[in-house]
Amino acid sequence: MSAIGAIHAGLRQLGIEQEDARDLFQRQTGERSLRAMSPAQHEDIVEELRRLGFKRVSKLASKPLQGPFARKLQAQWIALWNLGIVSDRTDAALLAFVRRQTGIDHVNFLRDPAEARKAIDGLKGWMAREGGVVWGGSSGQDFLKHDAGKVAWAQFRKIVPGATLIGNKAEFHRIVESIVGPHPAGLGSLTPAEWRTVMNALGVRVRKGKAAT
Repeated sequence: MSAIGAIHAGLRQLGIEQEDARDLFQRQTGERSLRAMSPAQHEDIVEELRRLGFKRVSKLASKPLQGPFARKLQAQWIALWNLGIVSDRTDAALLAFVRRQTGIDHVNFLRDPAEARKAIDGLKGWMAREGGVVWGGSSGQDFLKHDAGKVAWAQFRKIVPGATLIGNKAEFHRIVESIVGPHPAGLGSLTPAEWRTVMNALGVRVRKGKAAT
């Protein structure tokens, strides 16, 4: 893979959108576009993406996982990454976790709900302990009725330490709507795809903050 191809792959893997990507380019090289950079500067960008968590994976490892629990486990693993808890968002890292939890070598072979629950509960517990995600009730907030909303709120609290629903709810709403657009019906009306966009965008900020410290 060329350096430019690696840069595009890294941006996709890390969920870095266009304007954030241009900011990253400028910080590293002084240029805001790949066309204006030298080959050596392209390599500098690749190295920075690796530092932020970009992992090159083989074609085999990058194939979609199969099975009744694959999508949920992938979503939870990426949530951990977006919370800044794990540094490797690849399926290979997820498979290693599932293997430790269940003794099963691959998600494709995970068919027993009881075995899957070991992995799912393990990931949720990890998010609660280290990510500050509060599972369970919604505290009267429409967006906290969704697991994705709970994760996004935990991300926001990492970005704004000490944030509370009383003091910072409006700021949270403003940031979410700056990512996915206005939702007059409330954040409880966001679709699963919109919540993924929100979590990916907030994840970039969480990882930047973690790298800075």
